[in-house]
Amino acid sequence: MELQPRENEFTRSYYDIVRAQFQRNKLALSALHVIYFLIFIFVFADFIANDKPIIMRYQGETYSPLLREYGVKLLGMQWQEEFKTQQFKLLEQKKFSEGDWAIYPPVPYSSTGYDLKQTLTPPSRHHLLGTDEIGRDLLSQVVHGARVSLLVGFVSVVLYVIIGVFLGALAGYYGGWVDMIVLRMIEVMITLPRLFLIITIVAVIESQSILNIMIILGLTSWTRVARFTRAEFLKVKNEDYVQAARALGYNDFRTIFLHALPNTLTPVLVTATFGIAQAILIESGLSFLGFGAPPEQATWGALLSSARDILPSGWWLTTFPGFAIFLTVTVYNLVGEGLRDALDPRLKQ
Repeated sequence: MELQPRENEFTRSYYDIVRAQFQRNKLALSALHVIYFLIFIFVFADFIANDKPIIMRYQGETYSPLLREYGVKLLGMQWQEEFKTQQFKLLEQKKFSEGDWAIYPPVPYSSTGYDLKQTLTPPSRHHLLGTDEIGRDLLSQVVHGARVSLLVGFVSVVLYVIIGVFLGALAGYYGGWVDMIVLRMIEVMITLPRLFLIITIVAVIESQSILNIMIILGLTSWTRVARFTRAEFLKVKNEDYVQAARALGYNDFRTIFLHALPNTLTPVLVTATFGIAQAILIESGLSFLGFGAPPEQATWGALLSSARDILPSGWWLTTFPGFAIFLTVTVYNLVGEGLRDALDPRLKQ
């Protein structure tokens, strides 16, 4: 009988070991699937909730108003003459003839469109999550609010990870006066109350925009990543593979970022996952206080803020956006905890 080699932990890659450890955490794995669903909403929000048809047949021609909207916004294209008003439902009621048809997204309402005849309606067959005080569909606003929240979380975390990794790598690798300067910068940032600092900066800036929020969050949140990266570099800079890179004459940039850095990113990945949840929570808080996105842009925090004067009658206006914030922050924290446990060296035995 021919013996087959048995795969064990000594033949598996580090990635395989981490993935196996993570998959043992069923709660974190379920949370990861929820994140996949949120990312799907982030990418396809316009195809999920929109008052423009995905595809339509009108007067013998086939159109895609939803895709045309991308061309108008991104490429400077113009709407066809018959669609300039963009009142497609009215067009369907008054001008559609036999053979004309239109296929709308699952939620056939825009996040900015309103109907003054449908103000403050509770959840119903036509508006699954109800409407707000000016007749905007709440489900459409929650869907597009997910795009804003996830965008803020991803971009701000990428920004502060880049800053933190760069400064932490320099401090840990070079030491001396470089390390001292970076440590003083970290100490100054830590001593400042972060939330009040963010609110102050946002209040000083005249224009409200999501871009400003992402940049401010990125510039004020890098200290934790910098400290972790510095600590990891202090451990690895004397390892054999780093010394070999120096002996081969590689410059410092190549040694730091191509040889040492990949072996120091474990705590950074965990911190970044928790950071996305924190950034989403801060953005929601700023929007709730009126310092976040412009008023016309749907965000979860702004939805909660607009519902304050309507409670308790408009319970749906706080319940669904509040649950969206709670769910998103919770699943990112669960995934962060799962990653932390999976990346713990003690679990690789």
